[in-house]
Amino acid sequence: MFFKNLTFFAFPISTDFSEADTLLPQALLKPVGPLEMSSRGFISPFGREEKAVFSHRVGDALWLTVGGEDKILPGAAVNDLLARKMEEIEAKEGRKPGGRERKRIKDDLLHELMPKALVASWRTDALIDLAHGYVAVDGSSRNAGESVMSDIRGLLGSFPAMPLNAEVAPRSILTGWIAGEPLPTGLSLGEECEMKDPAEGGAVVKCQHQELRCDEIDKHLDAGKQVTKLALVFEDNLSFVLGDDLIVRKLKFLDGALDQLEHADEDGRRAELDARFALQSGEVRRLFLLLEDVFELSRVYG
Repeated sequence: MFFKNLTFFAFPISTDFSEADTLLPQALLKPVGPLEMSSRGFISPFGREEKAVFSHRVGDALWLTVGGEDKILPGAAVNDLLARKMEEIEAKEGRKPGGRERKRIKDDLLHELMPKALVASWRTDALIDLAHGYVAVDGSSRNAGESVMSDIRGLLGSFPAMPLNAEVAPRSILTGWIAGEPLPTGLSLGEECEMKDPAEGGAVVKCQHQELRCDEIDKHLDAGKQVTKLALVFEDNLSFVLGDDLIVRKLKFLDGALDQLEHADEDGRRAELDARFALQSGEVRRLFLLLEDVFELSRVYG
């Protein structure tokens, strides 16, 4: 259980989570109904089979998990059935159904197919740092993160969490690092980046498995391209790709961090997950504090 992405949101440290465990049983995921397309709600971080523990906490780090079920109804299959139905009506009645009738027939088909549709399950984990006022969602898109914030807001009644707001332009900082400016202590360049021409419709260059301080990269920088994604390594503990949207993608825990698990008491799956979450929360906290300092993150709540 290690997050693969980090989409951060900031919230007031004064936010009260003391009632979360009491409220969670009323906000749990319910199986998707026969005539529903989807369902979402909280599940236990330890898996759907866990029916007693719906959150987990280590120190000031709280672990919540949102789960969901989505019906799978391929659009091509629905449209194929609809076309056959239209052909049957035209052959039997000698007319082509109009737009309104076509929509009604399609809705009827969907209602007929939904109870028989396959169901796909998913989960999204969130790490809430109560001491430093941020949420790290294991998702690579802002929309997915916002959905989890909405779930937490619904759980608590209110939750003024906001995306990170940088006082300095992240793209400028990332471009400076790849151009040779010193990186913050503990950070080093990886072997992946994305550069864009700032002009509308400008060229995009993606580099992978490449030394980033080289003449080829310098030529793109001289042409005015700016770095929008940059691979970084943090103290030999974490590797990741940081975007100019401040979303951390392709997060990996390296040997420097995993060595700490060798001393953990892993007596069973629950204990192993507990040890991994404790390690993860500590490393993510150190990374967040670094980003907060480097990009001068401000906290403005709606």
